[in-house]
Amino acid sequence: MIYLDTSFVVSLYLNDRHSPEARRRIVSAPPLWFTPLHNAEWAHAISQHVFRGELSLSESQRMTARLEEHVAHGRWMPVPIPESAFEDCAHLARQHGPRMAVGTLDTLHVACALELKADQIWTFDERQRKLAKAVGLKSA
Repeated sequence: MIYLDTSFVVSLYLNDRHSPEARRRIVSAPPLWFTPLHNAEWAHAISQHVFRGELSLSESQRMTARLEEHVAHGRWMPVPIPESAFEDCAHLARQHGPRMAVGTLDTLHVACALELKADQIWTFDERQRKLAKAVGLKSA
């Protein structure tokens, strides 16, 4: 199974420098997990695009509706954040934080991927990619 970082999800719906690669990969991917963490980060990312004037409010609402439609049709599989993900997040910070400049959300996503038994994590975040590799996850 593949776990996606939220920035990867955002690149699927908005046009940014990572969009072509994200869209290429997603074509052959199985249904992918969508946690409350993804949902919260999505809302913040889209709101930031509106704040910066890169999206109108109506465009952001259409994108969110499209995402929700994809969830309803099975493109995204809603799953809860694993119960021990926050504890694992703290452990990853203690173990890898002194050597890597990883943030809370980086470690929380990697912890979720580990707890959900993902084979790999797709992210465009270099710090998250390095952490994933350090804990044995393939990353792309």
